Amino acid sequence: MTPFLSVKGLQASYGHAQALFDISFDVGPGEVVTLLGRNGMGRSTTVKCLFGMLPVASGSVWVAGARVDHLPSHRIARQGLALVPEGRQVFPNLTVEENLVATARDDKKSNGKTWELERTYAFFPRLKERRNNLGSQLSGGEQQMLAIGRALMTNPRLLVLDEATEGLAPVIRNEIWRALADLKKEGLSQIVIDKNVKALMGLADRHFVIEKGCVVWQGSSDELRGRPEIVHQYLGV
Repeated sequence: MTPFLSVKGLQASYGHAQALFDISFDVGPGEVVTLLGRNGMGRSTTVKCLFGMLPVASGSVWVAGARVDHLPSHRIARQGLALVPEGRQVFPNLTVEENLVATARDDKKSNGKTWELERTYAFFPRLKERRNNLGSQLSGGEQQMLAIGRALMTNPRLLVLDEATEGLAPVIRNEIWRALADLKKEGLSQIVIDKNVKALMGLADRHFVIEKGCVVWQGSSDELRGRPEIVHQYLGV
């Protein structure tokens, strides 16, 4: 199977401080993968490189067979990538509905399953209830639903979630995990960053562990379950 996304030997720096030394991974069509690791190990930096928010010093990023690491962020997004950023970053002075339509992208699919307002509201009914509320008036969980809905409204082929459930109440976390599982059933590729390893193992097909800017381990959920020392060494506090 040809990967939809392929990252090869990625290196990147913040000024003179190198943050990524050797990041390589891929995501197949309909596949869910995770980037695992402690804070500061390079997961969010990798995401910034994927979306053109941080220059790639060496290595390459390929989407559907086309190299994109030299493109600006808006052109990378047009290749079918959508980001749910850490901290959600909804527009505080726009209503829920204005947030959803602000970056919407019309992408008519042959199966007719495009993400439009009513489908997004059906996916997250709470957003429809709050459609006229400002982004600043939402709870953290509602903002995360809005951030995911906003990304889906671009009709992506790959959804990237940076800290998918950070800071959310347990009941809202469960709702987000169910939503991501439903998206997987629909065949949407995903990259998920989160600290809840148990939930990630129930969702993802493969995992990539990042330590000090390098991928140090990769494997399936079954393989990760069978290697508790990996979780202890690279993910434990």
